[in-house]
Amino acid sequence: MTPLFDPQLPADALLPLLVLASSLLPGLVVFFLGEARVGTRTALNLGGAFLKLGLVGWMILGVYHGQRYELRMPLLDDLDLVLRVGALSLLFLVLSAGLWLVTTVYAVGYLEQSPHRSRFFGFFSLCVTATVGVAMAGNLLTFLLFFEMLTLTTYPLVVHRGTEAARRAGVVYLTHTVLAGALLLAGTVWLYTLTGTLAFAPRGFVSEVASEHPAALTAIFALLIGGVGVKAALVPLHGWLPQAMVAPAPVSALLHAVAVVKAGAFGVVLIVYDVFGIEQAAALGVTGPLALVAAVTIVYGSLRALFQDDLKRRLAFSTVSQVSYIVLGVAIVGPLASVGGIVHLVHQGVMKITLFFCAGNLAETLGIHKVSEMNGVGRRMPWTMGAFTLAALGMIGVPPIAGFISKWYLSLGALEAGVHWPLYVLIASSLLNAAYFLPILHAAWMREPSGPWAEAAARASAQAGDGGGRPRPETRWLLLLPPLVTAALSVLIGLFASMPVSPLEWSLLIVEREFHYP
Repeated sequence: MTPLFDPQLPADALLPLLVLASSLLPGLVVFFLGEARVGTRTALNLGGAFLKLGLVGWMILGVYHGQRYELRMPLLDDLDLVLRVGALSLLFLVLSAGLWLVTTVYAVGYLEQSPHRSRFFGFFSLCVTATVGVAMAGNLLTFLLFFEMLTLTTYPLVVHRGTEAARRAGVVYLTHTVLAGALLLAGTVWLYTLTGTLAFAPRGFVSEVASEHPAALTAIFALLIGGVGVKAALVPLHGWLPQAMVAPAPVSALLHAVAVVKAGAFGVVLIVYDVFGIEQAAALGVTGPLALVAAVTIVYGSLRALFQDDLKRRLAFSTVSQVSYIVLGVAIVGPLASVGGIVHLVHQGVMKITLFFCAGNLAETLGIHKVSEMNGVGRRMPWTMGAFTLAALGMIGVPPIAGFISKWYLSLGALEAGVHWPLYVLIASSLLNAAYFLPILHAAWMREPSGPWAEAAARASAQAGDGGGRPRPETRWLLLLPPLVTAALSVLIGLFASMPVSPLEWSLLIVEREFHYP
């Protein structure tokens, strides 16, 4: 084991620690700032976000050329806390660091007049620290520790408003995630007693005991997937996610696109590839049931979204459906399907965070919370609804937006693997996506303005005596800039999918280098 401050430790080995510290240290300082210290708090948050993104960017070139950044710290007997950055972990790091920056900008604007901002931003930073810890975990023990830290740091964000509804949502969230932690811990301990190791490996580390303990390994797989599946919102473990929508919009964006849900999906990828190995998982017969669970979740989430009038709940059930594309891609067992699943980790994050930013803008600016209140809102907030439209079309799978790329590779992967039923699941999901997104777009752009927001706007114009002709700002620029940036990214990463170091090309690199597919 390498001591943490070994004088011979290469400087590159400290980069993973610096990535953690870039959000951990500002977050701890922010807790002790008074509410009036707005400038200091904002500088710490944005400074940490820019530093983290810069450190991650620095590592991209090294990892692209085959370098692996790793730091080991003594923890338990022969088990170390391992931070390791390879191609797969870097993809999740880029997503987390990039979207944390834009979410920080959005949160500064959204919470401008809110109480308890220091508490919020402190836990906000700790949440991202846990997320990047999950991304850099080099063994199952490290993953477990940061996965549980993620639960503890996101709970205060879910209940931040302090209302009765927020407290109820917090109880539901804790109930689900504590159960998830218990399942994950049980599976981890059981696996260690069988194998004597928890270190991630490109083809897994269970093959040596697979012939002796197939039933035990199957049970362990179920425990581990159950543990991460709660956060990935797999049916029937998804119930906490729609309930958590009582949280402020920046928290919803964080839960769906950057932190909790993505950590769960990332955990599924690690368990299938780096714990069991895809060949061994297929030999045990566990990939088929996993694919079935993913398919059920995709269709169920889309059906539930279709009947939600509350905009954030509709988006929440959309996440339940869309995140399982990642699980389906892994479970199909094939290189192209794996590429589709892994790249959707990024694509879904960028598109979904755009949708939640826009939902937050509608709520914060016009008091719109329901789909039925959105008639004509595109005329009042064209930039916000323009960003929403692009992200929604991407979710449906309209080219050339990012979502089309994911579905294309998932479809090719199913054909390559010789299984056709996932195609019908993807088609059904796309049709259902269209069914619950297109009516929103039609109402926002094609119908006459109506509802409380339109009546309030008409009264304000009449009182001002301008006949409604005076230009009005759409919303605060700190709220408008983030969705415009992420909506543009949704289009650009689809248009330039074949460019070097695009999410798609990086996913192809991961599958070739780390999963050893031909």
